[in-house]
Amino acid sequence: MLKRSFNPDLSGRKIILLLLVGLCITSLTFADYRITRGSDIGEIYFIGPTATGEGIYYSTDFGETATCMDSTLHTNIYFMSICADLTPGFLYGYSMPENLYISYDYGQYGSWQFICSGGYWDINSGRNEGEIFNSIAEHSVDYGDNFITHSLYGFFGGLHDAEIDNQSNIGYALVSQWGINDTLWLLISYDNFGSLEIQNVYNVNENPIRDLSRGTENGELYNFADAPKKLKYSCDYGENWELHNVLNYGLDYKDMVGGRQEGEVYVYGYYGANMLTIEHSYIFHSTDYGKTFSVYHPFSKGEEPLVANFSSAVTEGNAPLSVSFCNYSVGNIQSYEWDFDNDGVVDSYEEEPEYTYQDTGYYSVKLTIYDSYESNEFLRENYIHVMGSNAVDEETDHSGIILNNKPNPFKNNTSINYEIPLNMHAVYIEIYNIRGQLVRELDVENTPGVGSISWDGLDNYGRKIGSGIYFYKLTADKKETIKKMVLLR
Repeated sequence: MLKRSFNPDLSGRKIILLLLVGLCITSLTFADYRITRGSDIGEIYFIGPTATGEGIYYSTDFGETATCMDSTLHTNIYFMSICADLTPGFLYGYSMPENLYISYDYGQYGSWQFICSGGYWDINSGRNEGEIFNSIAEHSVDYGDNFITHSLYGFFGGLHDAEIDNQSNIGYALVSQWGINDTLWLLISYDNFGSLEIQNVYNVNENPIRDLSRGTENGELYNFADAPKKLKYSCDYGENWELHNVLNYGLDYKDMVGGRQEGEVYVYGYYGANMLTIEHSYIFHSTDYGKTFSVYHPFSKGEEPLVANFSSAVTEGNAPLSVSFCNYSVGNIQSYEWDFDNDGVVDSYEEEPEYTYQDTGYYSVKLTIYDSYESNEFLRENYIHVMGSNAVDEETDHSGIILNNKPNPFKNNTSINYEIPLNMHAVYIEIYNIRGQLVRELDVENTPGVGSISWDGLDNYGRKIGSGIYFYKLTADKKETIKKMVLLR
């Protein structure tokens, strides 16, 4: 397997790219960076199979249909990775051996022009037109005509992946160290990779992390980890991650990229068999941060595979809990069998059913799909969590007490404001999650009247909590007033 490590030459633009054989720091994964978002909503490019080899595809409808722009990659320029510019129709491609190209015509055959040699295969589009990043090592603001070398002070180890944030000058590097096989470090830069510092440390067995892609807001990152493909989301610059989806085996999920809309993310799936006489491309498109998908099939050659995939935007809540299941299985599907509690009894034959869980507990859900010859199943263990009702699950008011918080929703801090009649005493404020669990007790002046206190989104132990709905309860003389607020990370 090819391996790589690199060090910057700070005296100039030249970057040393070291390819090694055998054990080394990082692996050069050629299957990544096969899809990129375009400059407009719905625009994507991807490298996919053609009738004769590989080509570059362009879509304006989220991948539902795609046009092959260049089908000569197997005989002309073999691109390992692509990324699109914010300038309409501008596309970059990185080929081996170490050459960077640009197309001014949507990747159309004959439009590619050589820019420069050297650099890295993990190229990233910038925040502005004409801006491109050559991994963490350098960037250009004039469509690759000139590159600015980054100092990279504080960088260590071997690079696994790199990405920039939507916020100016912020970027990320995912690294490992020689001999420490179970640990990855996420580095963050606040000065355009002039210097880097540790943002987080991960045990790869407990929290796998691999491919990074930014979202549309500052601090938003997606993480697409291997074996199995787990899609995670962070809205706090990689400090905390939420598991949003797991994709079933059966397809080669080659790459993932954030889109141009809020909550939008794409996953590119591929299937090949029988000496590549059978090949298929699939584009999974989500607008709810990867929790559910629509699946498109822009290229087909030969018999289609049968792969079950499903999820739900709602996976926990109080009983009775109604859950709508989103089905994005692929294949020539003839029938569906759903088992909503994995007890061996088929509960629904619908394509996208809705089911109401009456009792509390954790429920495993299994979908089995059939074509004319075979079946495929996907089991999501302990996927639905149904909780009992609790006292803090809705807003309540008490006469004479005014309670609100601003801003709401909020990201980092919110101010809880209250007004209490003078004849009430023993005032305190508590914050609960939707499970009814106490998250934070806030110290307030134990007197009536008008007051305000700030909450920083931390629990009683000083830990940052995740995005979601929270309830804050003000108690005065055993009279309770409860309000709802939304925390966005």
